[in-house]
Amino acid sequence: MVEPKVLVMVLAGGEGKRMLPLTQARAKPAVPFGGAYRIIDFALSNFANARYLKIVVLTQYMSHSLDRHISQTWRFSTLLGNYVTPVPAQMRRGPHWFAGSADAIYQNINLITDEEPDVVCVFGADHIYRMDVRQMVNDHIANNTGVTVAAIPVSYEEAKSFGVIESDANGNIMAFHEKSPNPPTMPGDDARCLASMGNYVFDTKTLIDIVTPTGDDDQYTDLGGHIIPALTAQGRARVYDFSKNDVPGQDDREKGYWRDVGTIDSYYDANMDLISPVPVFNLYNDDWPVFTSHESQPPAKVSRGAGGEPSYVDGSLLCAGSIVSGAHVERSIISPGVRVHHDAHVTDSILFPGVIVSPGARVNRCIIDKNVVLPPGVRIGFDREADAARFTVSDNGIVVIPKGYAF
Repeated sequence: MVEPKVLVMVLAGGEGKRMLPLTQARAKPAVPFGGAYRIIDFALSNFANARYLKIVVLTQYMSHSLDRHISQTWRFSTLLGNYVTPVPAQMRRGPHWFAGSADAIYQNINLITDEEPDVVCVFGADHIYRMDVRQMVNDHIANNTGVTVAAIPVSYEEAKSFGVIESDANGNIMAFHEKSPNPPTMPGDDARCLASMGNYVFDTKTLIDIVTPTGDDDQYTDLGGHIIPALTAQGRARVYDFSKNDVPGQDDREKGYWRDVGTIDSYYDANMDLISPVPVFNLYNDDWPVFTSHESQPPAKVSRGAGGEPSYVDGSLLCAGSIVSGAHVERSIISPGVRVHHDAHVTDSILFPGVIVSPGARVNRCIIDKNVVLPPGVRIGFDREADAARFTVSDNGIVVIPKGYAF
């Protein structure tokens, strides 16, 4: 079988309003994750491991930190024409931002025509998962269809936030419901729906034709809202069962793991998945690594405090350059350059790079953005009403302290 020529388009231009304040000064795909990574690293790593190495990342809102991360981290050898490049809104239709995901592709259609690929992978940038995309591409080519949509079962309540697929026994999509308040459940399973993951493999000509407007009132602007329903109506859409995707080095427990981190609570929960005793998502898979940049930082250090106080660290990730000195850290993610001083307690929390937890401070169920200095003896995460007066508190009670907050 001749290897297909594949172009990857990663959609990274959404505002991420449900992630505020973490997205107040950065795009959602640039939000730190798991201490050492950015959210976009997981999608890009899947393509790097699959050796699909011609990747454009379509950016828009608050894109500086994302652009910088891509340019400093994601550099392939150019000898064979490989690249990962951020592409800002080029406004080819005039002074307009992207009107939706399909419009983003249309405004960058020259990237497709210049590359002349056989298929185009259009994937989201803000999900946590491992996937061997080659298997989905091969399935798409074998079935000679217009678009293949990756899907996974989710609960009925979760499905209201996704596109939901109805398919026949042969995998043909019969109906597509975008963010329906009453989504159809799976046959024989009243508790779950088959949800689109927002990952698509398109036949190139099909994609160009469907995103190109034919008249003033005939423009499809959104993939889930317009493109997939239109191709479904034409009988040219198929579903790909992500649960059958076989990733090297992955055990059965992790198979089919996928998390949409579109809200503070889903983001927090996905981070906490990493630090469970037997994690359902394993960062330590050498056969399918998650790539990112690693700054020149000294090793993480756990020591006694200045007065000889011992440290206690359990069930946590400690990143390079962090120091825990006579403190208590439990079930938490400690990012690069974080300092946790003596008699401080950090539990069930995520500390972004550069956070300083002063002596005697208490932090519980918090996400603390970059470069925040917690004063001595402060207590965050114990009094919801008091916390909500100053900070964002999620539905599940996670306190979010914004970047650079001054106490």
